[in-house]
Amino acid sequence: MKRIGGLWGQIVSFENLLLAFRKARRGKLGRSDVAAFALDLETELLRLQAELVAGEYRPGAYRQFSVYERKPRLIAAAPFRDRVVHHAVMNLIEPPIDRRFIFHSYACRLGKGAHRAVRCYQRWARRYPYVLKLDIAAYFPSIDRQRLAGKLRHFIKDAPVLRLLDRIIATGPAPKAPPPRFAGDDLLTPLEHPTAIPIGNLTSQFFANLYLDAFDHWMQERTDARAYLRYVDDMVVLGDDKAKLGTLREAVRARLADERLCLHPRKAEIYRTRDGLDLLGYRVFPDFVRLRDENGHRFARRLRGLAGAYARYRIDWEQVGPSVQSWIGHAKQADTAGLRRELLKAAVFRRDRLDPPADVAGGGRRSSVLAQR
Repeated sequence: MKRIGGLWGQIVSFENLLLAFRKARRGKLGRSDVAAFALDLETELLRLQAELVAGEYRPGAYRQFSVYERKPRLIAAAPFRDRVVHHAVMNLIEPPIDRRFIFHSYACRLGKGAHRAVRCYQRWARRYPYVLKLDIAAYFPSIDRQRLAGKLRHFIKDAPVLRLLDRIIATGPAPKAPPPRFAGDDLLTPLEHPTAIPIGNLTSQFFANLYLDAFDHWMQERTDARAYLRYVDDMVVLGDDKAKLGTLREAVRARLADERLCLHPRKAEIYRTRDGLDLLGYRVFPDFVRLRDENGHRFARRLRGLAGAYARYRIDWEQVGPSVQSWIGHAKQADTAGLRRELLKAAVFRRDRLDPPADVAGGGRRSSVLAQR
């Protein structure tokens, strides 16, 4: 396979950095760090360009916070100027590498996404009676940084680009829990194999797809899996024979160990497709789709929070609409017409006074950060 080169000059061009800035600021116009960067945009981009060209660019410290989506997740947010760099490098390296991924890898790819993954699974569920659902334990915290750097070298030969990517990988926050141990490991292995990429980086989404690309091709080309798809670390394989799927599960377990990854001990089960499968926020049956119960409850709580923040002038309507429309777009993929009517009918957005009280000055800026989280 021919490796990609000649990217560096395009990555550090002013035009590409300007495009990267415009992408990085989407949905974040109310944030103070974005406003400060934009206030002297040309100077900031020229300074960033000079640091990159001279090899002096160093990523800043991450801001970490937790979110709860069925389980707690630690999010690491890079400084805004680093996000500009992430977009700048992804603008050039992602398109040619993405074309080499398997068709049925659905996460964070143009023309893919969770809804298409669910529709694909449902088509297969009408054909196959059994499904093996797999999940990798602590996927992002378990990714081996050295192995990831090696995989990037499998696709890219441009040395300055690789040095930049190495720096981005190496400066992510360390995992909170110790990494899994494998046969042959000793006390020095964690030092020799540092792990974890941050949930929240644009680059991390791409790295998560790339890290399992060789595994995807193995599944598709070297096993009997004819109906296989992956969304980040959620994987499903459908088949006619339950025993064969059980055998495949053990082969997958061994193959993932080669990547220093482990299957989740409670999330590697075989189900009948006619009984429905929990997949990407839905309960998917061969002939219909339901929204998971906790999704509706979570959105109801979210609506109440938005209504309260709106009433207290903590947010404006421009911040309410996108959040509501995003959930509607997700819910419409399932049989939820009645649920949507009930939840939206109960939501009341009202302000009892025309002008915001004096003690909420700057509230819009704080609310935009909360909405981002």
